[in-house]
Amino acid sequence: MKVLYDTSVLIAALLAGRTNHDLAFPQLELARRGEVEGYLSTHSLAELYAVMTRLPQPLSVLSEDTAAAIADLLEYLEPVPLFAEDYQRAIMRMVALKLVGGGVFDAVIAQAALKVSID
Repeated sequence: MKVLYDTSVLIAALLAGRTNHDLAFPQLELARRGEVEGYLSTHSLAELYAVMTRLPQPLSVLSEDTAAAIADLLEYLEPVPLFAEDYQRAIMRMVALKLVGGGVFDAVIAQAALKVSID
């Protein structure tokens, strides 16, 4: 089975103090153990860094530790590259649905999920 992990799931899985850690961590472990094919969008790499390094204390993670956590994820999660066309499709989907704002980030991740299911 193919699983694309969203940033919110990865944050919850990686940080024991986060809400839903007990739900997210076992799901991420499935990919680490090779029980599922794990993916993450390249967009999520930057998003992970941004979120993990700016969380309020005591949850904030040092930049070096965040970079190490991301490198570890890349050992068992395959990155799904997103290109300008993928972002444009996500934006056009938002326009068609008359949606605005931050929902575009979810649309971008959805575009990555489509790429995983097609390949």
